[in-house]
Amino acid sequence: MAAYPITVNADPASYATYLEAGWGLKNYWYPALFSHELPEGGLKGVEIGGMPILLRRAKGKIYALSDQCVHRGVKLSAKPTCFTDDTVSCWYHGFTYDVADGKLVSIVAAPDDPLIGRVRLRTYPVQELKGIIFVFVGDRNYATPPIADDLPFRPPMDEEFRASHPLDENTVLLGIHRTVNSNWRLGVENGFDPGHVLIHRDNILILASGRSMALGYRPVNDKAIRAFEGDGPKGLMNMYGSGNYEPVVKNERLNIQCAARADFKFTGVRTSMFLPGVLMVENFPQAPVAQYEWYVPIDDKRHEYWQVLAAWCNSPEEREAFEFRFKHYYEPVALRDFNDHDVSARQAMQPFYDNGGWENEALCSLDAVIVEWRQFVARHARGIQKAPRS
Repeated sequence: MAAYPITVNADPASYATYLEAGWGLKNYWYPALFSHELPEGGLKGVEIGGMPILLRRAKGKIYALSDQCVHRGVKLSAKPTCFTDDTVSCWYHGFTYDVADGKLVSIVAAPDDPLIGRVRLRTYPVQELKGIIFVFVGDRNYATPPIADDLPFRPPMDEEFRASHPLDENTVLLGIHRTVNSNWRLGVENGFDPGHVLIHRDNILILASGRSMALGYRPVNDKAIRAFEGDGPKGLMNMYGSGNYEPVVKNERLNIQCAARADFKFTGVRTSMFLPGVLMVENFPQAPVAQYEWYVPIDDKRHEYWQVLAAWCNSPEEREAFEFRFKHYYEPVALRDFNDHDVSARQAMQPFYDNGGWENEALCSLDAVIVEWRQFVARHARGIQKAPRS
């Protein structure tokens, strides 16, 4: 976990693997649904990295299978059909599969067909963590890592900036997810970009709270980014607040200064990005709450944007207060209004990157962090998703 050298190397050859990962990274845990979106007996389909995945909850257990019938390829989730707790059936011709192992166990109108028992749907590892259902998407025989390896680093409790973490025993997670019409990489880079905060300058959350938000943050030494490259989670942490970044509070040429207050102070906010693309923003939108974001690839032009807030709740009363604050303040003002600016920015970039933008962008010193992230992914990604066959 040594300091990571900051170098602006815009040569695409230095992160060629990243440029090939338009459909996402594979062999990682991804959030698929909130637990409340899949009630007992429920069945729902999602798509991750071009892979259609069916989720089914039966007798308290969750199963994940390929959402594509082996017969004629229709999505089983298009018309959920389950005749028993342990099976899912295709609504078209009645091909019926065991939810535990995906094996074809019957065909409604051909119960003695010789194909039965010979073919199966692919199954996926699935895990439920504090109200979120995660699916491990990757190679069939890949050794499934613990989900903790695919979450941000969990700092010691006494570390500066320490906020609530999903693996803390008393943490409660609340959030939303929505589809954004941009590549997942544009989502990641937007979330981890120290230079993009200009788009939030006139935001309600900043103006109403009197926060200090600079016009941008410029890395000034080789300690600006901390790299996690050993066992466990792998990612990068922006080391704000220790003289490693220069907050740009004024531009004389343009006669503009940072919003809310000119006597800029770091307010305990620290951002990190971990593979496969999980943002951790400690002490935001309010200490000691932390915001976590996943940019789950759907295909090469869309991602599912997950926005989750984590808070320590030591009693039912504290949980009730967090839920009230989430509903009336955090979601509408932070996750919606504030992050809507980010969504708009990503979608505005997509046409450019659809048409050779990765090779034609003109990066500047503010983009050093983005370049480091691209190179980091190229070194450490477990694998990249390929475009599915037609």
